Amino acid sequence: MIGLISATAAGAAARDRLATAWPGRTRVYEGPVRESVERAFAECEQLVCFLATGAVVRLIAPLLTDKSTDPGVVCVDEAGRYALALLGGHGGGANALAEEVSSVLACEPVVTTATDATGIPGLDTLGLPVEGAVAAVTRAVLDGEPVGLVQDAVWPLPALPPNVGAGAAAAEGGSPVARLLVTDRVVQLGPRDAVLRPASLVVGVGASKGASVEEVLGLVEDALQDSGLSRLSVCELATVDAKAEEPGIVSAAARLGVPLTTYTAEALAQITVPNPSGAPLAAVGTPSVAEAAALARGGELLVPKRKSNPEGRPAMATCAVVRRPPRGRLAVVGLGPGARDLLTPRAADELRRASVLVGLDQYVDQIRDLLRPGTRILESGLGAEEERARTAVAEARAGHAVALIGSGDAGVYAMASPALAEASDDIDVVGVPGVTAALAAAAVLGAPLGHDHVSISLSDLHTPWEVIERRVRAAAEADLVVTFYNPRSRGRDWQLPKALSILAEHRAPATPVGVVRNASRADESSRLTTLAGLDPATVDMMTVVTVGNTATREVAARMVTPRGYRWQTSQRPTAPPGAAQ
Repeated sequence: MIGLISATAAGAAARDRLATAWPGRTRVYEGPVRESVERAFAECEQLVCFLATGAVVRLIAPLLTDKSTDPGVVCVDEAGRYALALLGGHGGGANALAEEVSSVLACEPVVTTATDATGIPGLDTLGLPVEGAVAAVTRAVLDGEPVGLVQDAVWPLPALPPNVGAGAAAAEGGSPVARLLVTDRVVQLGPRDAVLRPASLVVGVGASKGASVEEVLGLVEDALQDSGLSRLSVCELATVDAKAEEPGIVSAAARLGVPLTTYTAEALAQITVPNPSGAPLAAVGTPSVAEAAALARGGELLVPKRKSNPEGRPAMATCAVVRRPPRGRLAVVGLGPGARDLLTPRAADELRRASVLVGLDQYVDQIRDLLRPGTRILESGLGAEEERARTAVAEARAGHAVALIGSGDAGVYAMASPALAEASDDIDVVGVPGVTAALAAAAVLGAPLGHDHVSISLSDLHTPWEVIERRVRAAAEADLVVTFYNPRSRGRDWQLPKALSILAEHRAPATPVGVVRNASRADESSRLTTLAGLDPATVDMMTVVTVGNTATREVAARMVTPRGYRWQTSQRPTAPPGAAQ
């Protein structure tokens, strides 16, 4: 919940704009400002204060306890010009909140965190719990000093600066001044060491009815401690579905802050374990709960089944610990039609989330400035689509965080299809939609896609012309608006005239046709013509051609395909003499 506090009429007006924009996310605090701040600080995860920064500093100073638990605080000035992340930039989410506030209030976000200002990810923003000398290691990273990277395995981290890595010290001609470790093991840390805890450990648990959370959680913590494993790397508790609502297990997962995953007894019975037992077989129908549940999705058994050891009574809980191998991450990112303001925020986030970028060289050039320092770029030219897809999947399988980019939407005549055909279930895949060329062109033309429509590529490089022609003919007979991608190139100059002739068999010569080249880019051009008037020689591969259906018409120099609303047909204005119909 985000607490909103204001003291003036102007602040209240801006406060109410946020409350309206974020229903369910905010709580408005009325009354004396000091009391409001104290209540919001205790009750909310974040605060937005429409107050002077100095006043907020004095108000929250007595309330501060720990950076890991204090809420993030953003200040907005009286004139609504700036949203300043004051407290908890990373841990409290104030930096991101300042960006959000600025998007609603049209003000300037002010973020002073050093890592954000330099484009370098903070250790506490990498998506993993971090321990140790975080400030000292961060300072070394920011100062460009060699920082050693020590990992048990390759994890899909964002790009780290060139001075951070296994060979960073050697490159600098000396020893690392600090170390960043990535491990689930408990290790001895030096005064300039920090450790990231990957989500690698799954704890399988079994329990008799009525087992207390203290017994279950105590067993889990003892097993981890005795094996030299970090509690912060536990990512999941797992058990049989018959125990899905066992209070001791449910509460243990809640206290660890991890999800509880359950499996059927039949599924667990199929898993080979080193320590099967007749007791769980009789009780829930599987010879193993703890070991089998921990191993259900594969991994290395680090801690075989062990029982709790309560004093004076039989054990009521069992557990086993498995280490799952890292899973690489592949984000297939649509960049949109070319204009930076049509690149979605999610796409920008994914570009900065990646340590490896794979893409067509001309697309890489469009977004190179958005990448974090240290991003490894694998670019290639036209015609190497399958190679890029294989490369991206291979890098993800090696454990990296990979962004595979394409123009428009990556799933529309772009890289998602070859990449996902190559990928299997051993990596995580994220799709990031983008604004397609068809949509960008339609926005330029007016509303040509107001009713049913279809996109067809006229390139026969991957699809036989006989198939393309059959699809064009079907679209013509179905009276669909048609957007042609890849309409004409120097080596393919007859396909577009042929496609237009097929459409002309079912549509009038005066049917509106929109032609847009480089939609949304600086050299964008567009024109409206007709099915009979379009000269295919004026079209190239950078052009999108949209052919209307039998209802499409030109209205005020815009291309419009009616949706068919009843109120429109009954109240349609009369066109002036000579206007196109």
